[in-house]
Amino acid sequence: MMKQQQTEEKNSDPLKLIFNYENVFYSFFYDDLGGCIHRSREYAMNYVYSGEMVLDDGKGQIHVGKGECVYIPRDHRITMYKKPCGGERYCGIFLSFTRSFLREMYPKFGQYKASAHTPKLDQGVFKLPKTAEIASLFASLTPFFDPDVKPQDDFMHLKLQEGLLALLHIDKRFAPTLFDFNEPWKIDILDFMDKNYMYEFTMEELAHYTGRSLATFKRDFKKISDLTPEKWLIRKRLEVAYALMQEGGNKVVDVCAKVGFRNQSHFSAAFKKQYGIAPTAVATV
Repeated sequence: MMKQQQTEEKNSDPLKLIFNYENVFYSFFYDDLGGCIHRSREYAMNYVYSGEMVLDDGKGQIHVGKGECVYIPRDHRITMYKKPCGGERYCGIFLSFTRSFLREMYPKFGQYKASAHTPKLDQGVFKLPKTAEIASLFASLTPFFDPDVKPQDDFMHLKLQEGLLALLHIDKRFAPTLFDFNEPWKIDILDFMDKNYMYEFTMEELAHYTGRSLATFKRDFKKISDLTPEKWLIRKRLEVAYALMQEGGNKVVDVCAKVGFRNQSHFSAAFKKQYGIAPTAVATV
């Protein structure tokens, strides 16, 4: 039955509701107070029932309007801006295809197993075409926007299967992509952290996104730094902040947020501890 939210969304907007029914998530956003950083550990589909969603991966933006759906690959970080549009609040449905679910489905959908020559999808997030299968799937899910109408788990499990089939019908490359159960390759820890220092990560998340178990991540990190991962990230943020303020034209409050500090007092205290002076002594606006 109904579960608490399990996706990794971080948003300062208190006017939101998110319900999870067997990895089918319903989102209601009542205002436009900012974006949320979304890191999807699993393959997913996100359908916009009303309002608008803007996706930003740091390289470009995708605008998703009412009645449109996007595909989000596994282990992909993206910033979502969910906002009202056309006088309607944002409402969306998010289908998460976990590895255990895909393993379960693999024998069942054997006819979609790709040959060794079928390439995988090489794109990041992209907008899906409007097919009859997708339209039918989400039309059948919309009655459950009413939080008093709670679907059975087995019903939602069937809807996840419909979503999976809709993807497999769209592009043959979905089969080798979704049904790849190999463990992820390890990626360079410091390279990943250097590119993502401004985001809030737990140790478990850092391990996951660099393709390691938590124990392996801790062991590998000790080989490359005398600092803990948390202290390394703080030092990195402070170094970038110092450089930005020396350039001039940057307010302390803006630099603080840009490098990943959520609290300006914490930022100022950490900055003074590392450099012996307050950030205002460096900033030249």
